[in-house]
Amino acid sequence: MDVKTAFFYLFSLVMLFAAFRVITARNPVHAVLFLMLTFSQAAGVWLLLKAEFLAITLVLVYLGAVMVLFLFVVMMLDINIDSLRQGFWRHFPLALGIGAVISLEMAMVLFRGFSLGDAPVVPETVTDAAGQAVQYSNTKALGELLYTEYLYPVEIAAVILLVAMVTAIALTLRERKDSKKIDPSLQVRVRARDRFEMVRLAPTQAPPPAEPAPAAPAEEVKK
Repeated sequence: MDVKTAFFYLFSLVMLFAAFRVITARNPVHAVLFLMLTFSQAAGVWLLLKAEFLAITLVLVYLGAVMVLFLFVVMMLDINIDSLRQGFWRHFPLALGIGAVISLEMAMVLFRGFSLGDAPVVPETVTDAAGQAVQYSNTKALGELLYTEYLYPVEIAAVILLVAMVTAIALTLRERKDSKKIDPSLQVRVRARDRFEMVRLAPTQAPPPAEPAPAAPAEEVKK
């Protein structure tokens, strides 16, 4: 077994273990951390397959931005774990059956694809228009493919993401009547005399204690 195959099995085993722990971890924060470990191992597998652009994109986008955001959101949310676990064992047989079907379909597709032929060979060098050999770059090839044959799908995806960003900002900044809001411009222009006011009051003193009422004279008892 060569070094590349050994690293492939190492990355695959760690990735499968981390993916299993994502769905079995009791703590949501631990589940997010295991998901980040899964993405990192998948990036290692893509590096072995000479897909450097996809590996770097996975690390920068998902591990560097999306998963860190998920981690902060999960840590800030007050999640009731007991309510999430209710009905788990009741739906466990259905979930197990669906998972088995998906695993079987993926296994059939993967093993069938492996048996059809060898993996495509990535050339080390290519020939440019002038007939000179230049270093092959799959990042450049992927960019040329995206912005030539798949230009319209890329533009449509960019517009959808832009609309989603604008909508998220609009929903965040909208005026809600059920929550308190603060106007920063009013805070900047605030003056001390608007917040604090001296009021003159007449001096007062505590009232004198009330004198006890005189006791009624006792009646003489005649014998």
